[in-house]
Amino acid sequence: MQTSRKWMFACLCMLMVVLTACGGGNGGQTASGNGTAEAASTNTGESAKTTGGEPVKVVWWHAMSGELGGVVDELVKQFNESQDEVEVEAVFQGTYDESLNKLKTAMGSGTGPTMIQTYEIGSRFMIDSGAITPMQQFIDAESYDVSHLEENILGYYTFDDRLYSMPFNTSNPILYYNKDAFKAAGLDPENPPKTYAEVEAAAKKLTKDGMTGGSFAIYGWFMEQLLANQGAELLNHSNGRDGMADEAQLGQPAAVSTVEWWKKMVDEGVMLNLGRKTDDTKKAFAAGQIAMTLDSTASLRGIVQAAEGKFEVGTAPLPKPTEADADKGGVVVGGASLWILNDRPEEEQQAAWKFIKFLAEPKTQAHWHVNTGYFPITKEAYNEDLVKENLKKYPQFQTAIDQLHNTELTPATRGAVMGVFPEARQLTETAIEEALTGAAAPQDALDRASAEITQKIQEYNSTVAQ
Repeated sequence: MQTSRKWMFACLCMLMVVLTACGGGNGGQTASGNGTAEAASTNTGESAKTTGGEPVKVVWWHAMSGELGGVVDELVKQFNESQDEVEVEAVFQGTYDESLNKLKTAMGSGTGPTMIQTYEIGSRFMIDSGAITPMQQFIDAESYDVSHLEENILGYYTFDDRLYSMPFNTSNPILYYNKDAFKAAGLDPENPPKTYAEVEAAAKKLTKDGMTGGSFAIYGWFMEQLLANQGAELLNHSNGRDGMADEAQLGQPAAVSTVEWWKKMVDEGVMLNLGRKTDDTKKAFAAGQIAMTLDSTASLRGIVQAAEGKFEVGTAPLPKPTEADADKGGVVVGGASLWILNDRPEEEQQAAWKFIKFLAEPKTQAHWHVNTGYFPITKEAYNEDLVKENLKKYPQFQTAIDQLHNTELTPATRGAVMGVFPEARQLTETAIEEALTGAAAPQDALDRASAEITQKIQEYNSTVAQ
C-alpha cells in the first residue's frame, strides 16, 4: 500500500510539473493522503527554541520579487528581531509556477522548505500531495481565534470546514476608469458603469480624440471573476467544493454571453484587444490611450501614481450583466497563501506556525497592506492609523474593500478548485483570444476549451488516490 501510494504520488508530481510548465499567468475536500498530511504533532505547549538554546531555523520559499520581495524581507527582519526562539530565512524561488515546480522536485528528499507561499490555484495540488500539515491542526491545538480574520478570504482556502493554508497576499479585480475622460465625454465621473450595457455605452462615448473606450487583458482570472460575479460556477460539483470536480463548464451561457459582449465592443472599435498581458493595459491606461480597464486591487497604488499629474483615477466594482444581477455573485479572492510542509521536524513546523501568527497580526497586516496594496487578512488592521492614513491618500481602495465585504460566500465566490488550474487558465485565454479575433465563434471556442480542460482534470484525478 505504501509503495503504491508513493508510486501514485510520483506520477502526480511528474504530471503536474509538465502541466504547470504549460500553464500561463498574467502577472494564478479532504486530502487524498488519508491522514498523511497530519502526520506531524502539534504540541503547541513546547517552546520553539531548540534544546541547545539556538533558535529554530525556518526556511520560507516565496514568490515575491522586486518591491514586494523587499517588504517580505522587512517583515522577516521585524519578526526575527522581536524574539529569539525562531529565525526565519526568506528565499525567493521565482514565479509561483517556478516555486511550485521546485517544491515538487524537493518533495520527499528532505531538501524542501519549512513553509511555502503558493498561489491560490495551486491549492488542490497542495492538498492532494499529502505533503502538508493543514493549518487547522495548529488552530485546533491551541484554540487559535480565527474570527479576527476576513471570512471572505478564509473561504477560498477552507475545505470541508478545515483551513488548509493561511492567506497571505490577497486581491481581487476592479474596474479602473479615467475620471477626466468621463467628464469630457459628458459622463458622470461619480457614477461609473455598473452593467455590461452601461460599460458598452460609456465606451462608445469615450472613444474619441485618439482615446479608445477601454481594454481588458485576456486573462483567465478575469473570466473566472466575471462568472463568479454572476453566481456562475466554473466547474461541476459546486466548483469542486463538494467533491473532486471532473467537468469544466466554460461553455455555459454566462461565459458565452460575457465573451460575446466583450467581442462586440472590440468589433465596434470601442474596446482594444491588447493581448494577454495586464502590464500592456496598465501602460495604455496611464498613457491616456484607453479610458477603462480591469486590474487587480494590488495594482491600485501603482495605477494611481502612474496617472498623477495627468488625470484622476476612479474605481468601481466589476460590472454585472444586468441590473437584475445586482444581488447575485461577487468576487473570488486571488493571490497566495502559506503552507507548512509535514516532512520537516515538529519544532520547525511549530516555529513556522509562530511566524505565520505574527504575519496575521493587525500591525503586521497594516504594514503589508500599505506597502503592497494587498488586502489585510485581519479585520483589526483597518483600525491601524497607518491604514486609515493610506485610505485617505488612496480613497479608491474603498471600492475594493466594499466589493470584498459585499460578497456572499457561495460555491461560485469561494472559487473553483482543480489540480490543473494553471493550464486551464491558458486554455481559457486561448478561447477568448480566438473569439475576440474572429478565429472561432465564442460558443465554439469556449466549448472546445471546456472539453480540453475536462480531459486534463480527469487525467489529473486519475493520478490521485481516492
